[in-house]
Amino acid sequence: MTPAGFARAVRRNADVAALLDRLPDLGLPQCHLAAGCLFQTVWNLRAGRSPAQDIRDHDVLYWDADTSWAAEDDAIRRAAALGAALGLALEVRNQARVHLWYEQRFGVPCPPLGSARAGIDRFLVAGTAVGIAVTTGGVYAPFGLDDLAAGVLRINPRHPSPALFRAKADDYRARWPWLTLVDPG
Repeated sequence: MTPAGFARAVRRNADVAALLDRLPDLGLPQCHLAAGCLFQTVWNLRAGRSPAQDIRDHDVLYWDADTSWAAEDDAIRRAAALGAALGLALEVRNQARVHLWYEQRFGVPCPPLGSARAGIDRFLVAGTAVGIAVTTGGVYAPFGLDDLAAGVLRINPRHPSPALFRAKADDYRARWPWLTLVDPG
């Protein structure tokens, strides 16, 4: 799968297409639509399902040096209004703030992230580490698109957390049983 083929595929999901068209209006720096709504659309299409079926998350990542809760909350509220207009719940996170809460939520530390793409680099499953820059439409896939296209679930070597990886992989395989798990050992 090429980046252009990936971008065409995810736009077959009307929700993703609408988000990609409207997220630039929020003016969030380094804004990317990422994760579930993208790779799960590809899996749905491969399985012959509706593009939006069983998609649980529409993640919006951005990076802003203002790490105050007030600034992120403002972005969350503005995105929530956009999501409500589209009938979607959006999860919006300033990647510059992730290190402030990640360990408490997931039990492992996270170093400070220097960009929105650094957040994508840390997705637990390598093939799901994908995002689309909302201002340029550029596809970011630090591990390529082969695993995604083939339905291979492999641990991210940049974020080797076997227990968290296994939980994600099990959740994905419950919805897309044909996915292939590469056991991290």
